[in-house]
Amino acid sequence: MQEKGNKRFWWVVLTLVVVYAAIKWGVPALSRWITTLPFPLPVPGTLMFMYMAVTLIALFLLVTFSEEHLEEFLRPIRTFLAGGYGRIPRAIGLVIVPLVAAWQVWALTVPQVELPTALRIQHPSSNFPKKMEALQNPFANPSDAAIDAFIERAKSGKVRFVPQLREDIDRWVEEAGPDHVLEAIPTAPMRRFLAALKTGKVDRNTARAALIEKTLFEGRALYAMNCRPCHGDSTAGDGPMADGFKLRPINFTDNGTIETIVVGYTFWRVTNGGPGLPPEATPWDSAMPEWKLSLTEEERWKIILAEYDLAEKTPRIPEKH
Repeated sequence: MQEKGNKRFWWVVLTLVVVYAAIKWGVPALSRWITTLPFPLPVPGTLMFMYMAVTLIALFLLVTFSEEHLEEFLRPIRTFLAGGYGRIPRAIGLVIVPLVAAWQVWALTVPQVELPTALRIQHPSSNFPKKMEALQNPFANPSDAAIDAFIERAKSGKVRFVPQLREDIDRWVEEAGPDHVLEAIPTAPMRRFLAALKTGKVDRNTARAALIEKTLFEGRALYAMNCRPCHGDSTAGDGPMADGFKLRPINFTDNGTIETIVVGYTFWRVTNGGPGLPPEATPWDSAMPEWKLSLTEEERWKIILAEYDLAEKTPRIPEKH
């Protein structure tokens, strides 16, 4: 009877080599092409182990599917051990294989100190425009002109809210029938302002406090619509979607986060999101969207004012101030 071929053994060996090479070098090369970063994203060792284990299990099932498959796979091994390919190749093989196995065990167990694949810092800022460092939130300290305009709109009943709130405010006005639309903001500064408005004697300090309350009201609403799913109700980074990210959303209530940066930097980060981060932010990156694509500059500033207020923090003052 003619001896069958030994292709099955070599197909198994080739499959293991191809899968290993694809994960070890192919995936990082592909990630570099997709992300256009100047360096590849690393493949975790656990992922490598999982894929190789699955590959080995699949090949084991294929080889042991029948006696013929198993015999075809084992034939070259038996021939090699019996010296069928020559004594010298057998001797070399019996020395090299244990040495390779020992080297792999040593490489996995020996303590190693390696440089990180990329620098990862909490507040990456290499591409942060210096001109934005001195920016101040225009709604945190409204000008006299803005205060006077707010007073006039309040007197005429033509107070405007951000578009995202108008439908809800209109529905509330229809159902509650308030004397003034600003009654939707039930805070002490707003109540004092409305009381002064009825007397016709409104000073700027009272109006200023009420205007800030209105801005915070809008900012909190915009925060709830856009930021709460990740950063949570209290801005503690514990929103309902927070656990879905490898890099959890930042906890704004922590003393080492938004209180350590100038408000111009906060605005820049919110504006550009994760895609706008410099290379040292990878390989984890931020999942925050580019809010400049869906929120106006005014809306972004109002959200930032509300974030600091909800977290009970104040931004860092620029050094030159």
